[in-house]
Amino acid sequence: MKSRSRGNGKGYLVTEELDLDRALGFTIPARHARGRVVRLGPVLDEILAAHAYPPPIEALLAEALTLTALIGSTLKDAGGQLTLQTQTENGVVKLLVCDYRGGELRGYIQYDEEALAAAPTSPTLFALFGTGYLAITFDQAATGERYQGIVPLDGTTLADAAQSYFVQSEQIPTLVRLGVARGEDGTHVSGGLFLQHLPEGEDGRERLHTRLDHPEWEHVALLGATMGADELADRALPLESLIWRLFNEEDEVRLLPGILLARGCRCSPDYIASVLAKFPPEDQRAMADKDGMIVVDCAFCARKFPVPVADHYVS
Repeated sequence: MKSRSRGNGKGYLVTEELDLDRALGFTIPARHARGRVVRLGPVLDEILAAHAYPPPIEALLAEALTLTALIGSTLKDAGGQLTLQTQTENGVVKLLVCDYRGGELRGYIQYDEEALAAAPTSPTLFALFGTGYLAITFDQAATGERYQGIVPLDGTTLADAAQSYFVQSEQIPTLVRLGVARGEDGTHVSGGLFLQHLPEGEDGRERLHTRLDHPEWEHVALLGATMGADELADRALPLESLIWRLFNEEDEVRLLPGILLARGCRCSPDYIASVLAKFPPEDQRAMADKDGMIVVDCAFCARKFPVPVADHYVS
């Protein structure tokens, strides 16, 4: 947790504990359910500040990063990576990419400025994406396996699209809630709730049966649906308190170890140089400018990396 000080109106400073940039998992054994709550603060501001997006695009990226943290933090493989990406046709948003690896988040959006100017002040999901698709990719570092599922961007929110992904691609009943707030001081905070039904401890039966003979999921989903966006984005409300508000009447709720979240763009001059070194000399010459530099733009961190090409590669 982070802390901040504020005045109490009597000349004293009061320290508030802020539960930010953390993910916390839990299970409800009797309901065959698992869940995760997440809240982003300074990490979100750091990522958004690099891009200076207009408000609708900024809010969309904040939601996407929160969703990425929710799903990515469920990976059992510590070196695994989750990538969330949209594919669109005739939408304001041309490309949205976020990924999670080892507690680190990054993301960016490419959009049509003219189309955004013509869109409503608070555009709907369809107005932003048109005919679009959501792709979620899981890369397992330990086994080298990759799994990807693609579903239409249905519903009115990104949370709706994520729920459709798990129901259609994974056949797992899922509830997703997201909330984003921007303070008067310009700082952001976002939160998310992720609930899933996993029958028999995730062993022994086909996942499709979860919708046929486990009515306890309806109970869990109904409780989860009562969680408001304002609660999720309340920076002073501990994540443990969110879980308690929803499930304090359950016989047992098991908390899992928390995960600290950070901004994690993996670009660096050395990394860029190692990638460029894989290109043949003639390709490096073609990419270099008149000063013998290859300038690489990183869309994730909005930085330019000038990398010198070896002298014998430059004509």
